[in-house]
Amino acid sequence: MRSETEKMLAGELYDALDPALVAARNRARHLCQALNRTAEEDVEDRRRILMELFGAGGDSVWMQPPFHCDYGSHIELGERVFFNFNCVVLDVCTVRIGSFTLFGPAVQIYTPLHPLDPQLRRRQEYGKPVDIGSDVWVGGGAIILPGVRIGDRAVIGAGSVVTRDVPAESFAAGNPCRVIRQIAT
Repeated sequence: MRSETEKMLAGELYDALDPALVAARNRARHLCQALNRTAEEDVEDRRRILMELFGAGGDSVWMQPPFHCDYGSHIELGERVFFNFNCVVLDVCTVRIGSFTLFGPAVQIYTPLHPLDPQLRRRQEYGKPVDIGSDVWVGGGAIILPGVRIGDRAVIGAGSVVTRDVPAESFAAGNPCRVIRQIAT
């Protein structure tokens, strides 16, 4: 029989109140609270917390707290990813972010989804992973919804709500976000 964690990461319906998941969320919240209390000069403490929080990439991420996430361990970062102030990553499924990707302030990345049936919604939820390529720039206040893939070197305009995939080397913006043009590189 599969654990609730295994079901969650596979994008299947799962019980979010499972004790193991509650403990994992509490761990991440404690780490985020510790991170968010650090001063700018607390470089070693921040690095230690980030390495403990993220599944990968905590050794080179550039983070401007405050930052919030569900689990942290399901966030896999490439080299030197940058998160500006007030970013939120809800990582019930894996969030993969390529190297040298930049997030403006208040960017939100969501992987959780909830059933339309209200009775089922009371007991279970599910999710879809998010994949963001390398050298991507996501403007401030953008929201990236579950299941979205953003290709390498794409740019997402500030305030956009990304509801579908964005191809590599394109500029996309709006609500809902749509490709405006290709970027010449």
